[in-house]
Amino acid sequence: MNATIRSEEIEPNTEVDTNLTAVSEVEAGIRDFVRNDIAYLRRPAVTSPETAPLEPNTEATVNNVNSLIQRVAGTSLAEIEKLIAELESLRDLLHAEGQRVQREISGYAQLSQAAMKSTRMIADNVTQWKKAADGLRNS
Repeated sequence: MNATIRSEEIEPNTEVDTNLTAVSEVEAGIRDFVRNDIAYLRRPAVTSPETAPLEPNTEATVNNVNSLIQRVAGTSLAEIEKLIAELESLRDLLHAEGQRVQREISGYAQLSQAAMKSTRMIADNVTQWKKAADGLRNS
């Protein structure tokens, strides 16, 4: 029975290690692809007979990619700021509701205490009336 539990404990760790290895390999492949794809953009522009300046088409592509990244990042930042504002308003709402609930509970506690006092007074009065009525019957 212990051998079964131990083998079951080892198998999930092996699966996790396999998954982590696969993820790492995919990430490394993506990094290599990106590095190879844009490596020419990082090279300094050296004017020599062997190296020619970037073609206008390549510069336009780079500018398009940069503007696309800025638009996507701008949209993401706007969405994040919108979510932050929404969460802040929800926090304020929850805070106000918490205070309201505390006031309601306090009001119910005061009402309950007043009801208990009234009930005691009524019970005491009924007891006194009952004693007075019993005293009148006996006389």
